[in-house]
Amino acid sequence: MKLVKHLLDSKGRHVISATPDTTVLDAIKLMAENAVGSLVVMKDEELCGIITERDYARKVIIKGRASESTFVSEIMSTDVCTTSSSQTVNSCMELMTEKRIRHLPVVEDNRVIGMISIGDLVQAIITDQQEEIEQLEQYISGQ
Repeated sequence: MKLVKHLLDSKGRHVISATPDTTVLDAIKLMAENAVGSLVVMKDEELCGIITERDYARKVIIKGRASESTFVSEIMSTDVCTTSSSQTVNSCMELMTEKRIRHLPVVEDNRVIGMISIGDLVQAIITDQQEEIEQLEQYISGQ
């Protein structure tokens, strides 16, 4: 069974973050430049929130707020679900489905060491299933 550690080993551990006093416009630009749907919000080395495209749509656009003058701290989610590198892909999928979230920071020793998305998990599960099918086909054919 694949672990979060294996996902990070293949996708990388680069964490893109914003600070609470970053403007929402700058945060959205950062997401676009890096082709990501969320940013962890860090104050010094401490995780204090997460901002997602969904937060932007629901808390800025729909409410008619100005992206240039709204700060990340005003719209970020502060109750952040996290995981560790030793968790399984399946347990993360269950957590993300239960909580209806799409991004999960990976934390070790109170430090954010990576970020995984629902897409990362789906891809890992598909890959595992394909490998299992190939093994079963080889077993059945006697190879």
